[in-house]
Amino acid sequence: MSDNEQTLYDRIGGAGALARLIDEFYDRVIADPELAPFFAETSMDKQRRMQREFFAAALDGPQTMSDIDLAYAHHGRGITPDHFNRFVQHLLETLKGMQISEHDVDEIVRRISTYVDDITGDAPATA
Repeated sequence: MSDNEQTLYDRIGGAGALARLIDEFYDRVIADPELAPFFAETSMDKQRRMQREFFAAALDGPQTMSDIDLAYAHHGRGITPDHFNRFVQHLLETLKGMQISEHDVDEIVRRISTYVDDITGDAPATA
């Protein structure tokens, strides 16, 4: 199977690589003094599990996301575009540290960035 036939999820290494990505990524996020407060009251085990589901779905993996509306889940949390950019910067640094191809890194960041309005409150929230 060629790279063009594999999903992005498969190209980065599947479930094992995704779990490592999320763990390393969230280690960076919660160490960031500007982002850590958003997770002070959060079960990080649950957060990491939900992010594995989200990323797997976003990267065409076998898992599907729960039915939680992202705009609803993030509504009223005070997440700004600057916060989102910091979040994405940590993602970018984590991906680069995993030796993922530049093309796939760009594609992952592009896919995650499509949710910026849902996460920063610029999209309508529905229950």
